[in-house]
Amino acid sequence: MAGARFDGVQLNRRDLRQPFPTGFARRLKGQSVRALVRRGKYLLGELSSGDTLVMHLGMSGWFRVETTEPSATRRRNRETDLDNRHDHVVFTMSSGMTVTFNDPRRFGIMDLVTADRLARHASLGRLGPEPLSRAFDNRALAERLAKRRISLKAALLDQHVVAGIGNIYASEALHLAGVSPFRLASSLVTRAGAPRPGCERLVQAIKSVLRRAIALKDSERYRGSRFRVYDRDGERCPTAGCAGTIARVWQNGRSTFYCPVCQR
Repeated sequence: MAGARFDGVQLNRRDLRQPFPTGFARRLKGQSVRALVRRGKYLLGELSSGDTLVMHLGMSGWFRVETTEPSATRRRNRETDLDNRHDHVVFTMSSGMTVTFNDPRRFGIMDLVTADRLARHASLGRLGPEPLSRAFDNRALAERLAKRRISLKAALLDQHVVAGIGNIYASEALHLAGVSPFRLASSLVTRAGAPRPGCERLVQAIKSVLRRAIALKDSERYRGSRFRVYDRDGERCPTAGCAGTIARVWQNGRSTFYCPVCQR
């Protein structure tokens, strides 16, 4: 998309998780994508009109990028047609590529936000700091955890605390930091609001597991060495010197993987 113009925008339904904004296709057509950036779990396309195309994959959404083919020359394939029945948004770009958003569960989001509304956007306006940024340190985390009477795992999944941490990497980071997912979020902060040692360990663990995930993404070892604890219940804890076994529990409707021995 970056640097290309929207030559065509096809909507195959009226909504995803929420309705498309009025005039969505019309407002996009003819506009160019000046830049494509990420904020938390959102992908933002900065447009020549001054508007921002806001995109979120949800649980099952993904983009398919392929060379644009004239419909008359396109061959039909029953298996491919079944796979593509969840193609909800089709962008035809001036670069000669077609970008298709496919989302079987329709939990994704597409919005078109004017420049004056972007800072006040319901989802983007209150996002916490980026986890790999310098702004995210032990004091920033302590400030957001103070007085929170919820579990530490639930706090990490709150995008207002830190942007972009999902269920998998919350479990991974908590294990690497040696912190229990069941601890109160506020227990990592003193009464005066200062970060306790576990807070600093958790910040470093979050950065570490995310950097490792990015580094391994294109590696042949990716599938085999991807996680420390996630989806490894019943296996021995990988922490050196720990004789614990990874356990799986349900926590706030999500799976949590942790070591009952070394995470405190």
